[in-house]
Amino acid sequence: MSIAVSIVEDDAPARQILAALISRAEGFHCVGEHGNAKSALGRLPGEKPDVVLMDINLPGLSGIECVRRLKLQLPDTQFVMLTVYEDADHIFDALSAGASGYLLKRASREGLLAALQDVHAGGSPITSSIARKIVQSFRPASPGAPKPGELSQREQEVLGLLARGYIGKDISDALGISATTVSTYVRRIYEKLHVHSRAQAVATYAKINLNEGRWSQRS
Repeated sequence: MSIAVSIVEDDAPARQILAALISRAEGFHCVGEHGNAKSALGRLPGEKPDVVLMDINLPGLSGIECVRRLKLQLPDTQFVMLTVYEDADHIFDALSAGASGYLLKRASREGLLAALQDVHAGGSPITSSIARKIVQSFRPASPGAPKPGELSQREQEVLGLLARGYIGKDISDALGISATTVSTYVRRIYEKLHVHSRAQAVATYAKINLNEGRWSQRS
């Protein structure tokens, strides 16, 4: 049976090119095209795709949040991010939301189709440069790691939510603070832990708390 693919991409020409590529490729068929998260959330569950190609930078609700919500309705569907973003925070957020793959838009057509086959077979296709960033994110950024007490109680709360996959707006709603305040806390956390990404911050602080015997379900 051919692999059913839905596409969520706000750039109409790019979406049409992807749809044509998938429809013409042997072993695939395109079951849906969506230009924004609202359309995807409303119609995609009825399409029952095997794989979804998801852009991150969508108008309104982001592709990452769209994946998070759709994964609850379609637990067996595999989501592959197709994006221009290479920073560790976007990668970490997407994988935490439920994506099984992360590809850059400069991937070749052959590489894209191979990735769709891979994820459908149970793999996790990730562009090699992205995979390297993931590995680097979990390496200690500095030999002199700070002590847990160097983060304030509120900073620990923010970091705990980051570790659970929350993004800026989620943290803002959960703690009852503004998005600007959340950004300030995240910046201070990065500075105190001597890291440059969310993945590094979570990994570094997890290691600190494990060593101190203070790691808990909350964080």
